[in-house]
Order: sequence, then structure tokens, then C-alpha cells
Amino acid sequence: MPWQSVFVIFAGFVLLSMFALTLMRAPKPAKSTVAEEPMGVVLKRALKDPTFWFIFIGFFSCGYQLAFITAHFPAFITEMCGPISPDSMLYVLGVTSASGLGAISIALIGLFNIGGTLLAGWLGNKYSRKYLLATIYLLRTLVSAAFIMAPITPETVVLFSVSMGSLWLATVPLTSGLVANIYGLKYMGTLYGVVFFSHQLGGFLGVWLGGALYDLYNDYTLVWWVGVGVGALSALIHLPVKEFPWAQRGKVAMPA
Repeated sequence: MPWQSVFVIFAGFVLLSMFALTLMRAPKPAKSTVAEEPMGVVLKRALKDPTFWFIFIGFFSCGYQLAFITAHFPAFITEMCGPISPDSMLYVLGVTSASGLGAISIALIGLFNIGGTLLAGWLGNKYSRKYLLATIYLLRTLVSAAFIMAPITPETVVLFSVSMGSLWLATVPLTSGLVANIYGLKYMGTLYGVVFFSHQLGGFLGVWLGGALYDLYNDYTLVWWVGVGVGALSALIHLPVKEFPWAQRGKVAMPA
């Protein structure tokens, strides 16, 4: 389809989503009998907590990897793969060009992201969120390193898309769950917003650095390895996170 038609369809989905929001109903929040602390006190306490900064730094690589792949992966595939061979299973399925493979790769990432995110949220209710996050970032690191070290073929592109898609937004329910569990739900939106700012910083760097280094070296390899490095850092930095509620740590560990 022409890209103009795709945007019109996309606008239709956005309009449908806006209409659906008007139909949402939520019960009125129950009045709490417990004395609530002001948001400034809770935010100040969180900013003094090393665990909060571990989560903040860890979310950076998620933004870097996702934004870099979304912005640059189709161009990378078009450059590296060339025409799809008629002997390929993808050709039989109607994917005949590298640009078409780039679109399919992003679609596969989105498709498998659904299952991966739901599974991560389900596992987060049963197991340690920090270890699940460390595992996800480790798997992202291994998948990215294996992909860039192996020959780039249509088949490896599909395998990478399926694997990375399964890990794509799996970090979000676990990260938001950590923030809610540690600092409570009262100001969870604000605290998670601060953490998500790190994700956006990573996203900016992933898109900008991808273009800057490609212009400099005419190659994406270095940008990939930066992504591998920050992924490994995120895997390690979640290990010292104290994921039980801060109130259980005592006033010495969490000064107001």
C-alpha cells in the first residue's frame, strides 16, 4: 500500500482508541485511613535511594536498543541483505526485496512483543522482578551480539526479529512493577515518569548515535556493539536492586 494510505489507516486506529477512552469506567478511589506523605517527601526519598538510580540507569539501555532498531534496522537490512533469493521461504511468502524484509522485521518484533510483554508481566507476579529484568537484558545482549557476529541473511533477520520482539517491551511491566512495589502506588506515576525519562534519553542516543556513526564510518557495527555494552550494563546493574518496599528497610537506609 502507498505510505499515505497506511497513515490514513493508522489515523483511524488512533481515532478509535480515543473513542474507546471515553467509554472507560473506573471506580472512585477509596479514602485511605493511613496518613499519606506529600509527593515531595516521597520523591526526595526515592532520589536518595541507590535502588532508584539502579532502575533509572538500567532502563536507559532499553530505550537505546528499541529506538535504534526502530529507526535504523530497516535501512541496515536493506543495505546488508540485498534482493531476496527465489529459493528462500520468505520469497515464497511474498517478501521479494530487502526493503520488504525490513518492514516484515519490524512487524515481527511488534507481533512477538505482545506475547513477551504478557509473559513478563505474569512472571513478575511470581518471581523476582530484578532477576527477571537482569535475565531479559542479558538475553538482549546475547541476541544482539550473536546477530551482528553471524552472517546477515534473511533467515537470521527473521530469527533476530522474533527473539528481540519477545524481549522488546518485556522490561516495562517489570520496571513499573518494581517502582510500584518499592515506593507504593500513591505517586507511582510520578516516580515511574522519572525512570522513564532515562528510557527516553537512551532512545535519543540510539537514534542520534546510529545516524552520526553511520555518517562517520558508513557502517552500523559500532552502534550495535554500543547497544550490546549498555545491555550488559543493565543486566548487571539490576542485581543490587533492593526490591522489597522501602519502608521495610528502616529510616537509616532510606532517609527522608
